[in-house]
Amino acid sequence: QVRLVESGGGLVQAGGSLRLSCAASGTIGSFNYMGWYRQAPGKRRELVAQISNGGMITSADSVKDRFSISRDTAKNMVNLQMNSLKPDDTGVYYCNVRTVDTTVVPFVKDYWGQGTQVTVSS
Repeated sequence: QVRLVESGGGLVQAGGSLRLSCAASGTIGSFNYMGWYRQAPGKRRELVAQISNGGMITSADSVKDRFSISRDTAKNMVNLQMNSLKPDDTGVYYCNVRTVDTTVVPFVKDYWGQGTQVTVSS
């Protein structure tokens, strides 16, 4: 099975920066997305940013000007550079890998990390 391990979360003051990293072990299919979701207390989990195996990036409007996502496909790693952090960015950030198996019909499977806490103080 695929295992995802996140690192880089922590406590930071407003305006500061953090860099999250996610390392995936196991076999990941060629067609995939790697990215980050977050969940704040009392809110639903939302997509922060994701990047496909081909480099196509999707990110939330609330973070487009401040966060950037990158990946090292050979190492099965994805990173999220977060700048100009705001208190509203506080939450648990989850690494996500979404694979698409096209052997017969498209079959999508999601893998999740355990989450890493990001707290932004004012």
